[in-house]
Amino acid sequence: MTMSETTEDLRRCTQLASGPAGLAAIHRPGTAAALWDRRPLDRFQAWIDALPAGQLPRTRVILRPEAVCDALLDVARICGTPDCPERNMLIEDASALAAIFADVMDCAHLRLRLDVVRTDACRRFHVDAVTARLICTYRGTGTQYGLSTTGDDPDTVLTVPTGAPIVLRGTRWPENPPSGLLHRSPPIAGTNETRLLLVLDPVEDPERERGTAYIH
Repeated sequence: MTMSETTEDLRRCTQLASGPAGLAAIHRPGTAAALWDRRPLDRFQAWIDALPAGQLPRTRVILRPEAVCDALLDVARICGTPDCPERNMLIEDASALAAIFADVMDCAHLRLRLDVVRTDACRRFHVDAVTARLICTYRGTGTQYGLSTTGDDPDTVLTVPTGAPIVLRGTRWPENPPSGLLHRSPPIAGTNETRLLLVLDPVEDPERERGTAYIH
């Protein structure tokens, strides 16, 4: 198979959306990923790129989507994220994505992670052990993805634009056969790059996962 054919197959199983409603395309047969192709405002990106890593918000918590905004306000205060319009943009956007993803997945609870990454993390191409996952990289290089039916690294790799949310099917998605779409965090060790990413997973039984939720 030629590189152009591989790229075409990759684009065929990745649904590009011009708005948030397009993320629901993850339910379409043969669609392994849905990508909302958007770009952040310049002033927001300049602000978040300039923040010291120690002031970037970070948390892992299970909660209802309607509780995300208040929870992230607390996280921002704890982490020392400066109180400004751009901080409000970040919180409002993450809250909106939580509501959108909860609606797409028809779930009442989400596992929310805001991760600050300064070294290689999940650099191997893989499929997550979830039904589906939303990832949005607010700072730094976005998630990389490609097709491989053998389990080896993909020959053709695309990178999600910074600020663009992507929904990816996981191993628990009721699909047979698997699409072969793999993804990874980009390797950044030695580059001095700092990434900030939002990760959302649907949670069916929050009681069973009690004790795993925390803010730090």
